[in-house]
Amino acid sequence: MLTSFNEALGLADDVLVIDTDTHLTEPRDLWTSRAPAKYADRVPRVEVVDGRDTWVFDGKVMGMAGSASAVDLAGTKKFGMSFMSDGFDEIHRGAWDVTARVELMDQLGIWAQIVYPNTFGFGGQKFIEIADADLRLAAVQIFNDASADMQETSGNRMFGMAITPWWDVDAAVNEVRRSAAMGLRGVNSATGPHLHGLPDLGEAYWDPFWDVCAELEMPVNFHIGASSDTMSWFGTSPWPSHDMDHRLAIGSAMMYLSNGSVMANLIFSGVLERHPTVQFVSVESGVGWIPFFLRSLDYQQQQSTPGTYGTKFSLTPTEYFQRQMHACFWFEDTGIAAAVEALGDTNVMFETDYPHPTCLYPDSLPMAAKAIGELSETSRRRVMGDNAARLYRLPLP
Repeated sequence: MLTSFNEALGLADDVLVIDTDTHLTEPRDLWTSRAPAKYADRVPRVEVVDGRDTWVFDGKVMGMAGSASAVDLAGTKKFGMSFMSDGFDEIHRGAWDVTARVELMDQLGIWAQIVYPNTFGFGGQKFIEIADADLRLAAVQIFNDASADMQETSGNRMFGMAITPWWDVDAAVNEVRRSAAMGLRGVNSATGPHLHGLPDLGEAYWDPFWDVCAELEMPVNFHIGASSDTMSWFGTSPWPSHDMDHRLAIGSAMMYLSNGSVMANLIFSGVLERHPTVQFVSVESGVGWIPFFLRSLDYQQQQSTPGTYGTKFSLTPTEYFQRQMHACFWFEDTGIAAAVEALGDTNVMFETDYPHPTCLYPDSLPMAAKAIGELSETSRRRVMGDNAARLYRLPLP
Protein backbone atom coordinates (compact mmCIF):
# COMPACT_ATOMS: atom_id res chain seq x y z
CA MET A 1 0.00 0.00 0.00
CA LEU A 2 2.81 2.43 0.85
CA THR A 3 4.27 1.86 -2.62
CA SER A 4 1.06 3.05 -4.29
CA PHE A 5 1.09 6.25 -2.23
CA ASN A 6 4.71 6.88 -3.15
CA GLU A 7 3.81 6.53 -6.81
CA ALA A 8 1.11 9.19 -6.40
CA LEU A 9 3.65 11.50 -4.76
CA GLY A 10 6.26 10.97 -7.44
CA LEU A 11 8.56 9.28 -4.93
CA ALA A 12 10.75 6.23 -5.38
CA ASP A 13 9.52 3.06 -3.68
CA ASP A 14 12.26 3.25 -1.05
CA VAL A 15 11.19 6.68 0.28
CA LEU A 16 9.54 6.49 3.70
CA VAL A 17 7.02 9.31 4.22
CA ILE A 18 7.50 10.86 7.65
CA ASP A 19 4.90 13.10 9.29
CA THR A 20 6.76 15.54 11.55
CA ASP A 21 3.89 16.94 13.61
CA THR A 22 1.08 14.88 15.11
CA HIS A 23 -0.50 14.70 18.56
CA LEU A 24 -1.60 11.86 20.79
CA THR A 25 -4.43 12.49 23.20
CA GLU A 26 -2.96 11.17 26.43
CA PRO A 27 -4.63 7.88 27.50
CA ARG A 28 -6.52 7.95 30.78
CA ASP A 29 -3.95 5.84 32.62
CA LEU A 30 -0.76 7.34 31.19
CA TRP A 31 0.33 8.68 34.58
CA THR A 32 -1.63 6.55 37.05
CA SER A 33 -0.35 3.27 35.62
CA ARG A 34 3.29 4.35 35.99
CA ALA A 35 3.30 6.51 39.13
CA PRO A 36 5.52 5.61 42.09
CA ALA A 37 3.56 4.89 45.26
CA LYS A 38 4.28 8.25 46.90
CA TYR A 39 2.68 10.10 43.98
CA ALA A 40 -0.09 7.63 43.20
CA ASP A 41 -2.86 9.99 44.33
CA ARG A 42 -1.32 13.18 42.97
CA VAL A 43 -0.27 12.52 39.36
CA PRO A 44 -2.58 13.52 36.50
CA ARG A 45 -5.72 11.42 36.42
CA VAL A 46 -9.12 11.48 34.77
CA GLU A 47 -12.01 12.33 37.09
CA VAL A 48 -15.61 13.26 36.39
CA VAL A 49 -16.11 16.98 36.96
CA ASP A 50 -19.49 18.55 36.16
CA GLY A 51 -20.45 15.40 34.31
CA ARG A 52 -17.38 15.36 32.02
CA ASP A 53 -14.14 13.39 32.06
CA THR A 54 -11.54 15.91 33.22
CA TRP A 55 -7.80 15.88 33.84
CA VAL A 56 -7.00 16.61 37.49
CA PHE A 57 -3.38 17.06 38.63
CA ASP A 58 -2.65 17.25 42.37
CA GLY A 59 -6.21 18.39 42.95
CA LYS A 60 -6.09 21.07 40.25
CA VAL A 61 -8.48 20.84 37.28
CA MET A 62 -6.36 21.02 34.09
CA GLY A 63 -8.91 20.60 31.30
CA MET A 64 -11.26 18.14 29.66
CA ALA A 65 -9.93 14.67 28.99
CA GLY A 66 -10.24 13.14 25.53
CA SER A 67 -10.62 16.45 23.74
CA ALA A 68 -8.36 17.97 21.04
CA SER A 69 -9.30 15.48 18.32
CA ALA A 70 -11.26 16.81 15.36
CA VAL A 71 -11.70 13.25 14.03
CA ASP A 72 -14.73 11.52 15.52
CA LEU A 73 -15.30 7.89 16.41
CA ALA A 74 -16.50 7.07 12.89
CA GLY A 75 -13.41 8.64 11.32
CA THR A 76 -15.16 11.80 10.13
CA LYS A 77 -13.40 15.12 10.53
CA LYS A 78 -15.34 17.79 12.42
CA PHE A 79 -14.95 21.51 11.91
CA GLY A 80 -14.99 24.54 14.20
CA MET A 81 -14.88 24.50 17.99
CA SER A 82 -17.10 21.44 18.39
CA PHE A 83 -14.03 19.21 18.66
CA MET A 84 -13.30 20.55 22.15
CA SER A 85 -16.45 18.98 23.62
CA ASP A 86 -15.73 15.34 22.72
CA GLY A 87 -14.60 12.73 25.24
CA PHE A 88 -12.65 9.51 24.74
CA ASP A 89 -15.72 7.57 23.63
CA GLU A 90 -16.48 10.17 20.95
CA ILE A 91 -13.11 10.54 19.22
CA HIS A 92 -11.33 8.28 16.76
CA ARG A 93 -9.37 5.55 18.50
CA GLY A 94 -6.30 6.51 16.48
CA ALA A 95 -6.26 9.82 18.38
CA TRP A 96 -5.20 8.09 21.59
CA ASP A 97 -4.44 4.40 20.95
CA VAL A 98 -1.05 3.45 19.50
CA THR A 99 -2.17 0.28 17.71
CA ALA A 100 -5.08 2.08 16.04
CA ARG A 101 -2.79 4.97 15.10
CA VAL A 102 -0.34 2.67 13.32
CA GLU A 103 -3.20 1.07 11.42
CA LEU A 104 -4.33 4.54 10.35
CA MET A 105 -0.80 5.45 9.27
CA ASP A 106 -0.78 2.41 7.01
CA GLN A 107 -4.07 3.53 5.47
CA LEU A 108 -2.70 7.05 4.88
CA GLY A 109 0.63 5.91 3.44
CA ILE A 110 2.73 7.33 6.30
CA TRP A 111 5.63 5.29 7.65
CA ALA A 112 6.50 7.30 10.78
CA GLN A 113 5.17 10.16 12.88
CA ILE A 114 6.76 12.62 15.28
CA VAL A 115 4.36 13.02 18.22
CA TYR A 116 3.63 15.96 20.53
CA PRO A 117 1.47 16.25 23.69
CA ASN A 118 -1.90 17.84 24.31
CA THR A 119 -2.93 18.02 27.96
CA PHE A 120 -0.14 20.13 29.46
CA GLY A 121 0.55 22.37 26.51
CA PHE A 122 2.37 21.69 23.26
CA GLY A 123 5.68 22.52 24.94
CA GLY A 124 4.79 21.20 28.41
CA GLN A 125 4.30 24.75 29.66
CA LYS A 126 1.29 23.96 31.87
CA PHE A 127 3.33 21.81 34.25
CA ILE A 128 4.45 25.04 35.90
CA GLU A 129 0.94 25.43 37.34
CA ILE A 130 1.77 22.74 39.92
CA ALA A 131 3.72 24.19 42.86
CA ASP A 132 5.57 21.02 43.89
CA ALA A 133 8.68 20.93 41.67
CA ASP A 134 9.45 17.29 42.54
CA LEU A 135 5.95 16.24 41.54
CA ARG A 136 6.25 18.28 38.34
CA LEU A 137 9.48 16.52 37.44
CA ALA A 138 7.97 13.11 38.20
CA ALA A 139 5.05 13.85 35.89
CA VAL A 140 7.40 14.91 33.09
CA GLN A 141 9.51 11.79 33.54
CA ILE A 142 6.42 9.56 33.46
CA PHE A 143 5.33 11.23 30.24
CA ASN A 144 8.75 10.60 28.69
CA ASP A 145 8.70 6.99 29.91
CA ALA A 146 5.33 6.62 28.19
CA SER A 147 6.80 8.10 25.00
CA ALA A 148 9.53 5.46 25.04
CA ASP A 149 6.86 2.80 25.55
CA MET A 150 4.88 4.23 22.63
CA GLN A 151 7.93 4.12 20.39
CA GLU A 152 8.49 0.45 21.22
CA THR A 153 4.82 -0.54 20.96
CA SER A 154 4.53 1.13 17.57
CA GLY A 155 7.46 -0.83 16.22
CA ASN A 156 9.60 2.30 15.90
CA ARG A 157 7.01 4.20 13.90
CA MET A 158 5.80 6.75 16.47
CA PHE A 159 8.44 8.98 18.05
CA GLY A 160 7.46 11.19 20.97
CA MET A 161 9.66 14.18 21.66
CA ALA A 162 10.85 14.31 25.26
CA ILE A 163 9.28 17.09 27.32
CA THR A 164 11.97 18.96 29.25
CA PRO A 165 11.56 20.31 32.80
CA TRP A 166 12.19 23.78 31.42
CA TRP A 167 11.96 25.49 34.82
CA ASP A 168 15.39 24.18 35.93
CA VAL A 169 18.41 23.91 33.66
CA ASP A 170 20.08 21.12 35.67
CA ALA A 171 16.90 19.05 35.67
CA ALA A 172 16.50 19.73 31.95
CA VAL A 173 20.06 18.54 31.20
CA ASN A 174 19.54 15.38 33.24
CA GLU A 175 16.24 14.64 31.54
CA VAL A 176 17.73 15.07 28.08
CA ARG A 177 20.39 12.50 29.00
CA ARG A 178 17.82 10.13 30.50
CA SER A 179 15.50 10.46 27.50
CA ALA A 180 18.30 9.87 25.01
CA ALA A 181 19.35 6.76 26.94
CA MET A 182 15.77 5.46 26.55
CA GLY A 183 16.00 5.93 22.78
CA LEU A 184 13.97 9.12 22.38
CA ARG A 185 15.02 11.14 19.34
CA GLY A 186 14.52 14.80 20.23
CA VAL A 187 13.33 17.24 22.88
CA ASN A 188 10.30 19.46 23.15
CA SER A 189 10.53 22.63 25.22
CA ALA A 190 8.45 25.58 26.29
CA THR A 191 9.53 28.92 24.82
CA GLY A 192 8.81 31.35 27.66
CA PRO A 193 10.73 30.58 30.87
CA HIS A 194 11.30 34.34 31.25
CA LEU A 195 7.55 34.70 31.82
CA HIS A 196 8.01 32.80 35.07
CA GLY A 197 10.95 34.59 36.61
CA LEU A 198 13.66 32.54 34.88
CA PRO A 199 16.37 33.68 32.46
CA ASP A 200 15.19 33.74 28.86
CA LEU A 201 16.47 31.09 26.47
CA GLY A 202 19.11 33.44 25.06
CA GLU A 203 20.96 33.83 28.35
CA ALA A 204 24.07 31.88 29.36
CA TYR A 205 22.05 30.07 32.05
CA TRP A 206 20.78 27.74 29.33
CA ASP A 207 24.14 26.97 27.72
CA PRO A 208 24.42 23.55 29.46
CA PHE A 209 21.05 22.62 27.93
CA TRP A 210 22.15 23.54 24.42
CA ASP A 211 25.46 21.75 25.05
CA VAL A 212 23.82 18.44 25.97
CA CYS A 213 21.42 18.65 23.03
CA ALA A 214 24.42 19.15 20.74
CA GLU A 215 26.40 16.35 22.37
CA LEU A 216 23.57 13.82 22.05
CA GLU A 217 22.29 15.08 18.68
CA MET A 218 18.85 15.75 20.11
CA PRO A 219 17.08 18.36 17.96
CA VAL A 220 15.18 20.99 19.93
CA ASN A 221 11.56 21.33 18.83
CA PHE A 222 9.53 24.48 19.42
CA HIS A 223 5.89 23.78 18.68
CA ILE A 224 3.61 26.77 18.18
CA GLY A 225 1.70 27.70 21.31
CA ALA A 226 4.50 26.46 23.60
CA SER A 227 4.45 29.23 26.17
CA SER A 228 1.91 30.54 28.64
CA ASP A 229 1.35 33.69 26.54
CA THR A 230 0.58 31.77 23.30
CA MET A 231 -0.98 28.58 24.64
CA SER A 232 -4.55 29.75 23.97
CA TRP A 233 -6.17 28.87 20.66
CA PHE A 234 -7.06 32.54 20.46
CA GLY A 235 -4.53 34.65 22.30
CA THR A 236 -5.26 38.35 21.86
CA SER A 237 -5.41 38.34 18.06
CA PRO A 238 -9.17 38.02 17.39
CA TRP A 239 -11.38 41.00 18.11
CA PRO A 240 -14.01 40.45 20.82
CA SER A 241 -16.92 40.70 18.37
CA HIS A 242 -16.01 37.42 16.62
CA ASP A 243 -17.84 34.20 17.46
CA MET A 244 -15.85 31.24 18.76
CA ASP A 245 -15.35 29.55 15.38
CA HIS A 246 -13.95 32.73 13.82
CA ARG A 247 -11.74 33.29 16.85
CA LEU A 248 -10.41 29.78 16.29
CA ALA A 249 -9.64 30.61 12.65
CA ILE A 250 -7.83 33.88 13.43
CA GLY A 251 -6.11 32.62 16.56
CA SER A 252 -4.83 29.46 14.87
CA ALA A 253 -3.39 31.38 11.93
CA MET A 254 -1.67 33.88 14.20
CA MET A 255 -0.18 31.07 16.26
CA TYR A 256 1.79 29.94 13.21
CA LEU A 257 3.47 33.32 13.05
CA SER A 258 4.27 33.31 16.76
CA ASN A 259 7.23 31.07 16.07
CA GLY A 260 8.79 33.95 14.16
CA SER A 261 9.60 35.56 17.49
CA VAL A 262 11.22 32.34 18.68
CA MET A 263 13.43 32.21 15.57
CA ALA A 264 14.39 35.88 15.82
CA ASN A 265 15.22 35.73 19.51
CA LEU A 266 17.28 32.56 19.15
CA ILE A 267 19.27 34.10 16.31
CA PHE A 268 19.85 37.57 17.73
CA SER A 269 20.61 36.27 21.23
CA GLY A 270 23.61 34.46 19.77
CA VAL A 271 22.41 30.96 20.71
CA LEU A 272 23.07 29.62 17.21
CA GLU A 273 26.42 31.39 17.03
CA ARG A 274 27.56 29.91 20.34
CA HIS A 275 26.12 26.46 19.66
CA PRO A 276 26.65 25.87 15.95
CA THR A 277 25.63 22.21 15.86
CA VAL A 278 22.32 22.33 17.75
CA GLN A 279 19.40 21.77 15.38
CA PHE A 280 16.05 23.51 15.91
CA VAL A 281 12.61 22.77 14.49
CA SER A 282 9.74 25.24 14.13
CA VAL A 283 6.77 22.90 14.43
CA GLU A 284 3.32 23.58 12.93
CA SER A 285 4.32 27.02 11.72
CA GLY A 286 4.18 26.42 7.95
CA VAL A 287 6.98 27.62 5.69
CA GLY A 288 5.69 30.11 3.09
CA TRP A 289 6.15 33.17 5.31
CA ILE A 290 9.60 32.24 6.59
CA PRO A 291 11.74 33.42 3.59
CA PHE A 292 10.22 36.91 3.83
CA PHE A 293 10.64 36.96 7.60
CA LEU A 294 14.29 35.89 7.38
CA ARG A 295 14.94 38.49 4.70
CA SER A 296 13.47 41.11 7.03
CA LEU A 297 15.78 39.91 9.81
CA ASP A 298 18.72 40.12 7.40
CA TYR A 299 17.72 43.71 6.63
CA GLN A 300 17.27 44.61 10.29
CA GLN A 301 20.69 43.13 11.05
CA GLN A 302 22.09 45.68 8.61
CA GLN A 303 19.90 48.59 9.66
CA SER A 304 19.31 48.18 13.39
CA THR A 305 22.47 46.44 14.58
CA PRO A 306 25.21 47.69 12.24
CA GLY A 307 28.60 46.26 12.99
CA THR A 308 27.36 42.98 14.52
CA TYR A 309 27.73 41.00 11.29
CA GLY A 310 31.30 39.74 11.25
CA THR A 311 31.78 40.51 14.94
CA LYS A 312 29.00 39.15 17.17
CA PHE A 313 27.48 37.18 14.29
CA SER A 314 29.41 35.24 11.68
CA LEU A 315 26.29 34.62 9.55
CA THR A 316 23.13 36.39 8.46
CA PRO A 317 19.81 35.23 9.94
CA THR A 318 18.98 33.42 6.69
CA GLU A 319 22.30 31.63 6.83
CA TYR A 320 21.76 30.62 10.46
CA PHE A 321 18.39 29.18 9.52
CA GLN A 322 19.89 27.24 6.63
CA ARG A 323 22.58 25.82 8.93
CA GLN A 324 20.53 24.99 12.02
CA MET A 325 16.78 25.42 11.60
CA HIS A 326 13.95 23.43 10.06
CA ALA A 327 10.23 24.04 9.50
CA CYS A 328 7.22 21.92 8.57
CA PHE A 329 4.39 22.48 6.07
CA TRP A 330 1.00 20.84 5.70
CA PHE A 331 -1.89 22.79 4.09
CA GLU A 332 0.28 24.93 1.79
CA ASP A 333 -0.46 23.34 -1.57
CA THR A 334 1.18 26.23 -3.46
CA GLY A 335 4.41 28.12 -2.92
CA ILE A 336 6.37 25.20 -1.50
CA ALA A 337 8.88 25.14 -4.36
CA ALA A 338 9.75 28.82 -3.78
CA ALA A 339 10.07 28.30 -0.02
CA VAL A 340 12.28 25.26 -0.50
CA GLU A 341 14.50 27.18 -2.90
CA ALA A 342 14.88 30.03 -0.40
CA LEU A 343 15.32 27.94 2.75
CA GLY A 344 17.11 24.90 1.33
CA ASP A 345 15.70 21.49 0.54
CA THR A 346 17.31 19.99 3.65
CA ASN A 347 15.46 22.41 5.96
CA VAL A 348 11.80 21.70 5.08
CA MET A 349 9.69 18.76 6.25
CA PHE A 350 6.12 17.50 5.87
CA GLU A 351 3.47 17.24 8.60
CA THR A 352 -0.27 16.60 8.95
CA ASP A 353 -1.07 17.89 12.49
CA TYR A 354 -3.33 14.85 13.02
CA PRO A 355 -5.82 14.86 14.76
CA HIS A 356 -6.21 18.60 15.38
CA PRO A 357 -8.73 20.87 13.61
CA THR A 358 -6.25 22.06 10.98
CA CYS A 359 -5.02 18.55 10.17
CA LEU A 360 -4.98 17.27 6.59
CA TYR A 361 -6.93 14.13 7.45
CA PRO A 362 -8.18 12.29 5.49
CA ASP A 363 -6.59 13.76 2.33
CA SER A 364 -3.03 14.34 3.51
CA LEU A 365 -1.06 12.80 0.68
CA PRO A 366 -3.13 14.13 -2.26
CA MET A 367 -2.56 17.65 -0.93
CA ALA A 368 1.12 16.90 -0.42
CA ALA A 369 1.35 15.67 -4.01
CA LYS A 370 0.13 19.04 -5.25
CA ALA A 371 2.46 20.91 -2.90
CA ILE A 372 5.64 19.12 -3.97
CA GLY A 373 4.77 18.71 -7.64
CA GLU A 374 7.26 21.35 -8.80
CA LEU A 375 10.16 20.01 -6.75
CA SER A 376 12.94 17.90 -8.19
CA GLU A 377 12.96 14.20 -7.39
CA THR A 378 15.80 14.74 -4.91
CA SER A 379 13.99 17.57 -3.14
CA ARG A 380 10.72 15.63 -3.01
CA ARG A 381 12.29 12.71 -1.24
CA ARG A 382 14.15 14.97 1.18
CA VAL A 383 11.08 17.00 2.12
CA MET A 384 8.73 14.03 2.44
CA GLY A 385 10.99 11.78 4.47
CA ASP A 386 14.76 11.85 4.21
CA ASN A 387 15.22 15.14 6.10
CA ALA A 388 13.22 13.91 9.08
CA ALA A 389 14.91 10.50 9.08
CA ARG A 390 18.31 12.18 9.18
CA LEU A 391 17.45 14.91 11.69
CA TYR A 392 15.78 12.58 14.20
CA ARG A 393 18.17 9.69 13.52
CA LEU A 394 15.22 7.37 12.92
CA PRO A 395 15.91 3.63 12.80
CA LEU A 396 15.00 2.74 9.22
CA PRO A 397 13.60 -0.72 8.37
